[in-house]
Formats: sequence, structure tokens, C-alpha cells
Amino acid sequence: MIGIISFVGFTILVAVISWSATRKTNENTSEGYFLGGRSLTAGVIAGSLLLTNLSTEQIVGLNGAAFSEGILVMAWETLAAIAMVVTAIFLLPRYLKSGLITIPQFLAERFDTTTKTLTSILFLSGYAIVLLPTILYSGSLAISGMFDIPSLLGVSKEVALWICVWSIGIIGSIYAVFGGLKAVAVSDAINAIGLLIGGILIPVFGLLYIGENNLVNGIQILQNQIPNHFNAIGSSSASVPFMTIFTGMMLVQIFYWGTNQQIIQRALGAKNLKEGQKGLLLGAFIKILGPLIVVLPGVVAYYMSSQGMLNVGASDEAYGALVKRVLPKEFIGFFAAVLFGAILSSFNSVLNSSVTLFGIDIYKEHLEPKANEKEVVKYGKSFGIILAIIAMFIAPFLSSLKSIFAYLQQVNGVYSIPILTIIFVGFVTKRVPAIAAKIGLITGSLLYIISEFILRPSFIKSALERAKASGEIFNETIVKAEAYPHFLHIMAILFLLNTLIMLFIGIVHPKQKAYEQKESKQVDVTPWRYTKLVGGCICITVILIYYYFS
Repeated sequence: MIGIISFVGFTILVAVISWSATRKTNENTSEGYFLGGRSLTAGVIAGSLLLTNLSTEQIVGLNGAAFSEGILVMAWETLAAIAMVVTAIFLLPRYLKSGLITIPQFLAERFDTTTKTLTSILFLSGYAIVLLPTILYSGSLAISGMFDIPSLLGVSKEVALWICVWSIGIIGSIYAVFGGLKAVAVSDAINAIGLLIGGILIPVFGLLYIGENNLVNGIQILQNQIPNHFNAIGSSSASVPFMTIFTGMMLVQIFYWGTNQQIIQRALGAKNLKEGQKGLLLGAFIKILGPLIVVLPGVVAYYMSSQGMLNVGASDEAYGALVKRVLPKEFIGFFAAVLFGAILSSFNSVLNSSVTLFGIDIYKEHLEPKANEKEVVKYGKSFGIILAIIAMFIAPFLSSLKSIFAYLQQVNGVYSIPILTIIFVGFVTKRVPAIAAKIGLITGSLLYIISEFILRPSFIKSALERAKASGEIFNETIVKAEAYPHFLHIMAILFLLNTLIMLFIGIVHPKQKAYEQKESKQVDVTPWRYTKLVGGCICITVILIYYYFS
């Protein structure tokens, strides 16, 4: 009962503070609703970036991967810091200089309206079919497990899953659709503090449990007993082979932190470039600490499971099992509230970005060009409600997934690499025409789909059949890894191929007039004087972490 009371109390507190902070924001305008009136400060931006990214698909999924493979999966966290530095130094100044509300708006300016629309549709498809349902499903698993919803309500696990999905979806929709970006960002910043505290408590209690109330002893036991789980260099059969760090991994990170609407929208809402850059760099520093929350608990759970201290079925159940075992009951309600906030944050951030993309890039551009800003916001909200309902229906059917995180990362490539390619070419060239961008979007998506969902299964099936026919003992994981290039390598190959195609078209059929970036002067674009220095220190820290754990 204490847990439920503290859960409800903290959740209501966040809602009240968010309402209080946003009630004076004019949300009938595009900038007021979609960008929080361009008033976000560094702390709010960093907190919102953290919570938008760090939800249960990350916490549950990455800890599950760490349970199976060790700290090598920390690449998804630590390398994000470098991508955020790149965004702060190179991308954000360009975005704010143009006064952008959405990333596709840059593509309209650089190429044409059709390119912008196609990109928005790709974003929305990925959000509706992949990201939103995954967030809802993984979040529902966590909440249902922590409060034992099936027993509490006397229902089956399947019914409990549906109840949690719709509860999270409805509350998240209220934040995102009716509160606008500022409500989302403020609630994120508050929950970020709670998540950092609560998230770090889990491995601390786990290490104390292992070390018999001695934290240092717990760390030493882990390093001595399972040294392979502390090697950051992944083999060719690992989920993150070391060489992918230099190929597709960095491309995925730059797309996510530098061009993905749900993330970059926080920085676009900055009151000026200084605050935006400081927010990104503060977020980058926090991401370096991320493995303490999303990797170390999985390693602790693996050791406890190997010693019979913990009963873990599937790897994605490792985090929930650890929380139940080591977290004192008096902390359950608070931690569940924080985790609930993280779930809501990711859900409502994606939903808010979807509303933004639809309202600005589709409704205003194609459905009702003469619509005033109040109408754009109104119909954007209506679209958000429909999108949320679709996601709530899809989410429960993801229960057949073997790995939440692996599924999310692999499927995201359908739209991430094509979009990153055309933005990259759009920035570094001036005469590549709009037709090249359209071809890049189409070929990038189709080639990735063919590679990952047709060729990969076929090659793996053939390799396994040959291995079985040989009559020799074989490792199925290694056979699968060697049968076809890792999907992160495929991303890098397709990025280069798409870039070359677009450059070739630019040579054969260049734009008659070279592109020149327009300056809106809506935002002060004076850079923070320490951006490059702090960014360099963050990058060096990431390199040193890899050196230590290699």
C-alpha cells in the first residue's frame, strides 16, 4: 500500500508542477505548442533529452543484453555522447539559424516540399508502427511486474498487459496532446532527477547484496568471477561487434541525436544557441554515466543468476527480477513512479513530435494551406489522438519478441539511414537536386528492407543447413553472425551507396541555382564559448572508458 501511495503521490506532483510551469505559455501558436515558446533552458533540455531517450525499452532491453553479453552493449550509451557533441557543434547552429520547427522543414528549404513530405511520412510510419508500440509494451511489462498487476486485479498476464498499455497510453497522450512540448519537457526534467537517483540505486543495492553490505567487495567479486562480462570489445558474433563502432553505430547515433525529430525538438525549443549547446553537452555527460543504469544492473543480475541468487527466465526479465530482489519495499513506489515517468516521457515525446510533423509538414502544407496557427495545432492534436490509439492496439501483440532492444534498433534502419543520408548530402553540397533526395529516400528504405528481411534470413537459413549437414558440432550464434554482415555494417554500406548515388545525380543533373541557407533571426545564434572545449573533453572521456575496459 505504501508503494502505491508513493507512486500516485510522485506522479501527481510531477503533473502539478508541469501544469504550473506551462499554464502561461500560449499554446495556440506553432512555436508555443510545438517548441514551448522557444524558452527552454539548458537544464530542461538535458533532462528532457535524457528522459525522451531513456525509457523501459532502453532500461529493460539493454540490461537484458548486458545480462547475456556484458558491458560491450554500453556502446549504445557511451557513443551517444560523441553524437551529441557533434550535434551541439555542427548541426544545432544551422538548425537555429534557419528558425526550424521540424527537421523536414530544412529539407523543404534545401530540396523541395515533396522531399519534406516523404521524410515526414517516413518518420511518422516509424513512430506509429515501431517506436510508440515498443515503448508502451516494454513499459507495461515493467509496471505490471513491479506491482504484480495480475494478482492485484485478479486477471491474467495478457489482460494486465492490455490494462497497463491503455493506462500509460491515455495518460501519456494527455501530456503530449494537450500539454504541448513545454509540459513534456518540464515533466521530463523532474523525472530525470528521479530516474538518475532511482536508476543508480538498483545496481548499488545489487552490489551491496553480492558483497554482503560492502559495495567495493561487490564490485571486486563481479570483476573476479565474471571477467568476460567486463570486456567492452565485442567479437564478430556479439550483438555489437567492435568494428561496428566505426561504421553503422556512429551513423545511428548521429541520426538519433542530430536529426531525429523526437530528440532534436528539445534543442530546437532552446531560448538561444548557448542554452541549446549547454543542454546537449550536459546531456552528453549524463549519457557517459548511462551504463550505470542500463548496463551494470544486467551484469549484476547475470552473476546473481549464475550463483542461484536470482531466478531469470528470458534475458529481458533480468532487470525486473533484480529490482524485485534487491530494492527495499519502501523504495518500490518511488522507483515505479520514476520508471512510469520515463515511460510517459518517451511515449509523449514521440507523440508530441508526431503531432508536430503532421501539423506543420502535412496538414498545413497539403491539407489546408490557408489554416491559421490555431487550426494547425487543433488538427495536429486530433492526429496525435488517432496515432496513440493505433499504438495502444499494436503494443500488446509485441509479446512474441525475443529481444525488445534488438528489434527496435534493427527495424529503425528502414527510415534512419535514408533520412540521415539526404540531410547529410543536403548540408555538405549546394547543387545536388531534389530528385536525388527522393531517390535516396526510396532506394535507402527498399535496399535495407531487402537486405534485412529477405536476404539475411535466407543466408542464415542456408548457413545453418550447411552446418547441420556437415555433421560437426557448431555454435549457432557464430554461424548466424558469419552468414551475413551485421546490420550496423549494412547501414554504413547503404549510407555510402546512397550518398554516392545522390552525388552522381548531382554531377549529371545539378541544380541551376546553388543552395544558400536562409537566416531567420528568430533565435540568438551566438555560440557558447566553451562548446568545443567541453565537447572535446567528453569525447576523450569516452575513449578512455573504452581503453580501460578493453
